[in-house]
Amino acid sequence: MAKALTFQRPFTLGIEGGGTRTTALLADARGREIRRATFGPGNVRLLDDRALVKLLRGIAKKFEKPDAIGLGLAGARNETDRKRVQAAVAKVWKKTPCHVTHDLEVALVAKRVALPTVLVLSGTGSCCFGMAADGRTAKMGGWGHVLGDKGSGFEIGLRGLKAVVFYFDRDGTWSRLGERLLAATNCNEPDDLIDWASHADKDAMAALAPEVFAAAKARDRIARDVLAGAAGMLAKDAVACAGKLVKKNAAVDFVLSGGVLRNQLGFARAVAVEIKTRWPKANVSTQKRDGVWGAIELAGQLLGDFNADSQARPSILSRCRQPYGWRDELASPH
Repeated sequence: MAKALTFQRPFTLGIEGGGTRTTALLADARGREIRRATFGPGNVRLLDDRALVKLLRGIAKKFEKPDAIGLGLAGARNETDRKRVQAAVAKVWKKTPCHVTHDLEVALVAKRVALPTVLVLSGTGSCCFGMAADGRTAKMGGWGHVLGDKGSGFEIGLRGLKAVVFYFDRDGTWSRLGERLLAATNCNEPDDLIDWASHADKDAMAALAPEVFAAAKARDRIARDVLAGAAGMLAKDAVACAGKLVKKNAAVDFVLSGGVLRNQLGFARAVAVEIKTRWPKANVSTQKRDGVWGAIELAGQLLGDFNADSQARPSILSRCRQPYGWRDELASPH
């Protein structure tokens, strides 16, 4: 009979919240995963104080009491946001040390790559966040779905809708992508989309993105044009972010992250090609390690208790300059 695994304290709780879901993970002193669970959206800007505390209490009920917490939530952009989150944490985990930041930082910590690095995130929303070797940071995007979110699931869904109605007006024919979007929105006629779109929230619009990707795989020209535009916009923001940190002849790691880029490999490859075209010394890779592990590492830093693996491969926050001997490069198309 196999011996039961014994976990060692201190326990660290990592929480990564995005526009669609929140992931929480409890790890022991040796960095072993004890338990993981998924909860509702964790964007600070979309949660009032009551909803934020409710989310954290729901997480607390699923796990043993941690000794330290690392927490990265979408929308936690400034000190006011972070203080608000700290106040909510204090109501749930009294006197437990907690590092509060945004979801982009925890994703970079989880990646553990050589600096300078630009995280290119496309999920429900989108943003580019970079860090140089000296600790300087830069950002492009992060303005929300009304003002920003270029190349995001939200914008891909919205541009898909706009494109099908444009070509319907121009050519008088309803496209294959249009048929997919009617089915996805439970609409019977193109005119029904007017009412649907006027009531759709960010998540509902982003939920149309898979239909655009499916249509593109079926060689729908409209869908392919929408995705080509989204890839170009993400790449432009990524290289603009890098340009805020270093000169264009410098080598930069671009890390593709978020649900859209991690799940749509063809789209990720297209973004990688666009980035490399615009930044000659770009190293483009996908984020394989969940961002929540970055939150675990930040919690561990509060305890000053790093395991051997952490010491051997420092995080991005340690300002480490040496290259690493591994990389999960994007595969070439077959």
